[in-house]
Amino acid sequence: MGIAERKEREKEQRRVEIIDAAERIFFSKGLEVATMDDVAEEAELSKGTLYLYFKNKEDLYLAINERGLKILEEIFQTAIDKHKTGLDKIIAIGNAYRDFSLKYRNYFNVMIYYESHDYDFKEKDTCAYACHMQGQKTLTLVAKAIQMGIEDGSIRSDIHPFNTAVILWGQSTGMIQILLLKGEHLKKLHDIDTDEVMNLFTQMVVCSLKP
Repeated sequence: MGIAERKEREKEQRRVEIIDAAERIFFSKGLEVATMDDVAEEAELSKGTLYLYFKNKEDLYLAINERGLKILEEIFQTAIDKHKTGLDKIIAIGNAYRDFSLKYRNYFNVMIYYESHDYDFKEKDTCAYACHMQGQKTLTLVAKAIQMGIEDGSIRSDIHPFNTAVILWGQSTGMIQILLLKGEHLKKLHDIDTDEVMNLFTQMVVCSLKP
């Protein structure tokens, strides 16, 4: 291994360690309360060194979001590979997304923060652009499953795969967020079971996609 290659590898390892430290801080304190000083202390780095890798805590939060999106992509791919028809793949993706939100609640919350803010994707060498590209990869898996369903006849043919993927992403994210935030309240006030609601939501999606 050459000197340049070793330095680049060490730089990437340091970046990973910083993101690990930022996760521990942000997930325990929250984005609003946490500071770059907190992250630097957790990572055992000077604040100056930290700023060589990330310009602010927003950038760090975006790096965490990219990590979460990569995990979600892998989970989606695993779910997709277990089924044959496009419609079954979409159902599996929906179930996997719900499971992800429960198992990786912190990552899901970071994604909600990301989705609720507007970022400039013109500069390619930014954390925001990296998140955008990873999000596109994840969403493309959904669109490809829809396209497969159109081709195998399990999904209606009069819809646009990517547009439909965006709609499903928005609907599912909103539904999951409501159940996570208001689930206990809905149970207490209306005796609503969140699993039953999610199953009903899935049935409605299936009905809207079937030929």
